[in-house]
Amino acid sequence: MHIGELARRTGLSVKTVRYYSDLGLVPAVERSRSGHRRYDPTAALRLDFVRALRELGLDLATIRLVLDRELDLSLVAARHADAIDAQIRVLRVQRAALRALSRREPTEEEVDRVNRVARATAEERRRIIHQFLDNIFEGIPVDAQFEAGLRSVTADLPDDPTDEQVDAWVELAELVRDPSFVALLRAMGERSFGASGAAPNVLPSGHDGARHAAAVVTERAGAALAEGIDPASPAAEPLLDAIVGELATGVGRADSPEYRRELLDQMDLAADPRPERYWQLLAIINGWRPFPNTSAHWGWLAAALRARGYGFNDQES
Repeated sequence: MHIGELARRTGLSVKTVRYYSDLGLVPAVERSRSGHRRYDPTAALRLDFVRALRELGLDLATIRLVLDRELDLSLVAARHADAIDAQIRVLRVQRAALRALSRREPTEEEVDRVNRVARATAEERRRIIHQFLDNIFEGIPVDAQFEAGLRSVTADLPDDPTDEQVDAWVELAELVRDPSFVALLRAMGERSFGASGAAPNVLPSGHDGARHAAAVVTERAGAALAEGIDPASPAAEPLLDAIVGELATGVGRADSPEYRRELLDQMDLAADPRPERYWQLLAIINGWRPFPNTSAHWGWLAAALRARGYGFNDQES
């Protein structure tokens, strides 16, 4: 058949068929006396095959090697599928970044920052978190075990993250780049991280420690809230003792007036919801059990301590 008939059979343009023929993808079997190309019926099958591979995203050079049996199609398909997976992951992060920008009127600096976050590789994502932790600990005497525990908790997006995980990563990356959040955690560290010559630990550290403390407060203070127990009432006393006793035990300390003052002091500083949000985002990204929202429960505990005069200002007055 001549090139026009082949083009009609395959639904391609004559120009495209000629181009593929020039590349050797669909060679002509002969030429007419006038020099026109002639093709046999297998040419239509080869063109359909070429078009299918092109629509799947393979480049013409690779298709030529497959047709010439210099490359195995199954291997090429597997590699191309892996490349598409990587592109999908990038697109998901970019989509989450655009969603984050759509929720407000971003400045040019915010657009640039979110763009850099969206384009970050796995190694760059780890570097963002490491830099965040460096900024917290730099110049603060910190218990080595506490620091090692916190640094061991990373934000590792899986190879096939969900939309929720990608959204959480974008939010986390913005959070850890916020200078005011870093300053907050440094202030908390200066009061309570603990080391030789520094204030002793007040609450369990790291993901497991933080989750345990949250569980203790959620279970007992949550029950008090559910029952409508006033934190200043006598009925709150045994619940308060149980909560504080377990928190103190978790850091190897005794329940004492000094510990209660330090606990309330740290809780006042930690009233900002961002530290809890940090752990919640890590839980989403890493596929952990959901980290509970405990702000109301900690508020009840703080009110119970304050009602009994454990605030530093109360002691001074």
